[in-house]
Amino acid sequence: MIEELQRLLERAKERVPFYKERLKGIEPSKIKTLSDLKYIPFTTKEDLRERSFEEFLAVPEEEIIRIHSTSGTTGKPVIMAYTKKDVEDWTKMMARSLALAGVTSKDRIQITPGYGLWTAGIGFQSGAEALGALVIPMGPGNTERQIEFMITMKTTVITGTASYGLFLAEEISRRGLREKIFLRRGIFGAEIWGEKRRRKIEELLGIESFDIYGMTEIYGPGIGIDCHVHEGIHYWSDYLIFEVIDPTSGEVLPPGEEGEIVITTLKKEAMPLIRFRTRDIGSLLPEPCSCGSPFPRISRIKGRTDDVITFKGVKILPSLFEEVISMVEGVDSEYEVHLYTESGMDRMLVKVEMKDGRDPKLVEMELEELFKRKAGVKANFELLPSGTLPRYEKKAKRIIDNREQ
Repeated sequence: MIEELQRLLERAKERVPFYKERLKGIEPSKIKTLSDLKYIPFTTKEDLRERSFEEFLAVPEEEIIRIHSTSGTTGKPVIMAYTKKDVEDWTKMMARSLALAGVTSKDRIQITPGYGLWTAGIGFQSGAEALGALVIPMGPGNTERQIEFMITMKTTVITGTASYGLFLAEEISRRGLREKIFLRRGIFGAEIWGEKRRRKIEELLGIESFDIYGMTEIYGPGIGIDCHVHEGIHYWSDYLIFEVIDPTSGEVLPPGEEGEIVITTLKKEAMPLIRFRTRDIGSLLPEPCSCGSPFPRISRIKGRTDDVITFKGVKILPSLFEEVISMVEGVDSEYEVHLYTESGMDRMLVKVEMKDGRDPKLVEMELEELFKRKAGVKANFELLPSGTLPRYEKKAKRIIDNREQ
């Protein structure tokens, strides 16, 4: 791996306009261990946004066969280029991810994420086809048709966001169609989703679900996935180097400590990225997985550094809401956080859905006490009937901040 890293640094310094400047003074041959990565500057999403993609190219333009782009929901879209080998490598990683989730050539895999510039749809399709699975390339939305094809084609694997997975699961349950579907696996990603939602989707559909990891800047989805043990996400260390850093100081953190995930692409040809700050929050898991896979793991993603809520001086990860509601009996998986200002004071109201069987006042009290103990600040909780909060075909919008600036 070290020799491969040295070659990457040499190639970047020689061919990539951005890295010629950024790596000035860095001697690749002196990078002897992974701990030496700390001497190499980070690459950020702002670097990619502020410059044309040509400034990051390590190959002549005629070797590029495709581009993809981020959605641009948090700023200017980032364009990423791919060579034929980049696409092949990504396909191998995606196929490896699907295989770890138990997908085989006998499966029929229904793909609900978008196609086009977004990486998810075509990424899932390429990996599934490489495994020899039958692909049903539905794309996003049109729930009526999704369910119709699920039944007609006897779909065995569904892919998409966890939000849409839950929406489909509830709709199938509401219509009494559970006995007419043949699903056995669900593979979901692109957002933070907790164990409570995982269990609800699995119970409603009778499946096992898997959390797939990826981002457009680092190929796309499929650079990691959780296995049947469901204790962290395996990532493909023959293609990628993962570090975890303190998001404020940039200091590299030891395994087990939570921070921002940083990724270096060892084999990417068109647009290699060195120490790319993903903004995703997680940790490296030091122990081998009991599933027997030789590939290392990170924790499931807890949130993003740009999604952290600052409330009354306290920084709160979105995953804390998932954690709190998962610990209280009688609460469903869905929630919505409202931040607002009243009489000059910032307030927080967390709306959650209620299951039948417990006194709502007792549940509210338990939620509020548990949240204050874990977060150190007070939030009010409001219990709503199941199915009240909005459901999403793409990523769920859970934080609504209407505070006065």
